[in-house]
Amino acid sequence: MSEEMKDQQETVEATNQDELEQIVSLKKGDTVRGTIVKVEDNQAYVSIGYKYDGVIPIRELSSVQLDSAAEAVQVGQEVEAKVVSINDEKESLVLSKRAIDSENAWDELQKRFDSQETFEVVVKDVVKGGIVVDVGVRGFIPASMVERHFVEDFSDYKGRTLRVKVKELDRENNKVILSQKDVLDEEFEVNKQKIMAELQEGQVIEGTVQRLTQFGAFVDVGGVDGLVHVSEIAWSHVDKPSDALSEGDQVKVKVLKVDPEKGKISLSIKAAQPGPWETAADQFNTGDIVTGEVKRLVNFGAFVEIAPGVEGLVHISQISHKHIGTPHEVLKEGQSVQVKILDVNPSEKRVSLSIKETEEAPAPAPKAERTSNKGHSAREELNNPNVSLSNQGMSITLGERFGDKLSKLK
Repeated sequence: MSEEMKDQQETVEATNQDELEQIVSLKKGDTVRGTIVKVEDNQAYVSIGYKYDGVIPIRELSSVQLDSAAEAVQVGQEVEAKVVSINDEKESLVLSKRAIDSENAWDELQKRFDSQETFEVVVKDVVKGGIVVDVGVRGFIPASMVERHFVEDFSDYKGRTLRVKVKELDRENNKVILSQKDVLDEEFEVNKQKIMAELQEGQVIEGTVQRLTQFGAFVDVGGVDGLVHVSEIAWSHVDKPSDALSEGDQVKVKVLKVDPEKGKISLSIKAAQPGPWETAADQFNTGDIVTGEVKRLVNFGAFVEIAPGVEGLVHISQISHKHIGTPHEVLKEGQSVQVKILDVNPSEKRVSLSIKETEEAPAPAPKAERTSNKGHSAREELNNPNVSLSNQGMSITLGERFGDKLSKLK
């Protein structure tokens, strides 16, 4: 045997001896490194240079529940694992990737908690009350900490990548609470301050109706919500925002006020539109007869809306041809009426109206009726004992002429 061959044999023998020593020294609790060589549904095989491959059961692959081992590892992936058990007679070497990941994870999570670092996680499971992720240990994101808005169903979140921060850390109880909402809130505030710095009072911009409440509508203007109070939705009266708007509507709004300190933006939809009085001069002329709605009744007349935001006064003297004590006698709020425009003054926002001039005046009483009334008056005078009668210049009273007989008749 040549010297070269002897050297090669000695090298192989030395290597085998080293491997033998490694095999002999391998024991439960040791940490080993290897490569995934095979993946089955419920386990993965790892080559660590031992005389047979190690097995990582699915429960030891991850700290979260898996449906398949392929969710945690792939062939060719290098892993670090801890020896759970070893039996050379049965060629059984059970390893745990989860144990090593957990040990390493706590130190990393503590650093991220202290620095409030933002990092990415993949949703592994959706459970009651929130979602579960694998961060070396089981991480939980409560439903209230997933988004800035309410989410009813998280079923489509499995497999999604989220950006989170460590909210709560309790190593003793193996508890890790994460939050994506904190990340989104921070980004929202940064964006909000930027947008508010750019907004100017009096500016007219496009927005999207996001939410409706009893007192108004919240409109998104570039990622920030501003409030349109119910009184600023339309020139006409609006009882509740849902009567005039729907979520998702595209609207033009005018910036009324920006308060960066309080983080509030006041908007107006009606101010971004031409006012009703601006078009009233072209829309209405003196003498026009139009249809309106009685909006308010007061002692001196009725206010009638003849166009959204344009109300005119019908003075009590212009309500009816007959005398009335109050407008309530012939009108009621919400009633539709015909009115004649007597005068329109847009600059002073004033319109004078008349209802009675849209109606024919009642005809005068017939002549026979007037005569009958006179006859009735004459009979009343004859029945009065003190009525004077004139005959050829001589005047007497009935009382004087028939006084005694009248007394007896009584």
